[in-house]
Parts: sequence; structure tokens; C-alpha cells
Amino acid sequence: MTLPADGHLHSEWSWDAEKGSMEGSCARAVELGLPAIAFTEHLDHTVWTVPLDTIRPGGRMASLTGPDGLLTPPSFDVTGYLEAVEECRERFPSLRILSGLEMGEPHWHAAAVAKILGAGRFDRVLGSVHCLADGDGFTEPPGLLRHRPADQVVRDYLAEVARMAAGSDLFSVLAHIDYPVRYWPAQAGPFDPNAFEDEFRHALRVLAGSGRALEVNTKVPLHPEVVRWWRQEGGRAVTFGSDSHDPTGLAFGFGAAVDMVQAHGFRPGRHPYDYWTCTR
Repeated sequence: MTLPADGHLHSEWSWDAEKGSMEGSCARAVELGLPAIAFTEHLDHTVWTVPLDTIRPGGRMASLTGPDGLLTPPSFDVTGYLEAVEECRERFPSLRILSGLEMGEPHWHAAAVAKILGAGRFDRVLGSVHCLADGDGFTEPPGLLRHRPADQVVRDYLAEVARMAAGSDLFSVLAHIDYPVRYWPAQAGPFDPNAFEDEFRHALRVLAGSGRALEVNTKVPLHPEVVRWWRQEGGRAVTFGSDSHDPTGLAFGFGAAVDMVQAHGFRPGRHPYDYWTCTR
């Protein structure tokens, strides 16, 4: 099987990728025979509360988190990042290397995000929701699940995804629509996407209406039902993303993801870095 492009990677230029390596990821991609990869580095502006007992002492996250648990993302070095991309393009001429960003909650930070986008060329721009409102601040799912029912976290998350899709035109691909599933508690039983069909369909419908693509993120395998609903709600394009934060995770689970996506009628584009699309 010829694997598709990995359209969601992080390197050392992402603040949370302590084991990230742009050069190492490129070498791994060549080894795997990937036709293209996209370094979609984190661009975050939301300050959120992190449970202090989840932070590894001495790690990068610890250096960004205050004693009150508030994590403040660092600024993004656009110039340094783009220079590193160009160096890798010269070093790995057989690999198509896309520049990119994964923008957290861009509908909340439109001006700041637009400023970064205007500072350089970014080939693949992802929009993602990581945080949700929590009291007077914001928290990611692991913190929310400590005091909010798991099913409510998923519903709140999907509602925010729909608001982001409707409220921002700064991204082209929706990343990890099932992000909270990564933290789904065992005591809640197996995750069943059918219990949230209405919420998934609403978010997918809004995204499809904007003409953008849905990412099939393989960090946790995306349930086939979501891709089926995506097509039924008018979605016409998908991408694949490992969400890897170090070279070892490139293209994780892509074989099964390709089979699943093809079963729902999506096919590769003309170029290896194109979206996969379907037609009626």
C-alpha cells in the first residue's frame, strides 16, 4: 500500500513536542515511503488551567505553567520555523514538505492568528479546539473530566467545534473532531459515537457548508460512523494526520485509516499532498 501524506505533524517548533525533530521526521518519512508531510506546528493563544499533578517536573510544560496552574503558550517563531522548513526541503529533495500551523481556537483569537498567517507562507492550516470554557477560564478535556460528566464534555466540545467552523475562515482543515475521546474514562464504558450523532452531524454540517476538509486523525482511530456522517452531511474532502509529536509516530494507523476512508468513497487526488475527495 502506498501511504498518503501525513498532514498533521509536530516538530521541535511546537512548544509541547519535547521529542520533536523536523530533520528526524523527514528522515522517517523517507524511510516509510511517504510522499509528503506537513509540519503543522502549534499556534496557541488561549491561556488555560492545567491540573498540577499532571505536569512532569522539569519538562517544557512545567516551565510554561504558573503555580496557579495557568499555562501560557509561548510566542511562535515564524522566521526560525520557515527557515528550518527550507533547510529540510534542500536536505530531502525527494520528499514534499509542507509548511503549516495547527491553530488552537482561532475564532477566539482572530487578530493574533491573522498576524502570524500574514508573516509567511503556510501550505496547510489546521483549526482545532483544545480548550473549553470552564468557569472564568478555560480547561482542556483532562481537567474538565474531573468535574464534568464525560458525555457532557463531548457535547460541549462538538458545540465549540461548530462555533469555530462558523466563526473563523482562517483554517482549511478541521483537526481531531474527536479530541475528547483520547481522554474518555474507562469507567464510562466504551465510547459510542452513536450516542452523539446529532452533535457530530451538526458540527460536520457546519464544516461541510464552509467547503473545508475533515481530518482523519489516527492518534485515536476515528470511528467510521463519523466519516459516513461527514459524507452524508455534504463533506467532500478528508486529510490524514498522525498528530505525531516525535518521528516514531509518523503515519501511525494509516493503513487501517486508508481502508476505512476508501470504503466511504474517498479517493486520492492528482498529487500526493492533495486532499482525498469524493463525488456524488
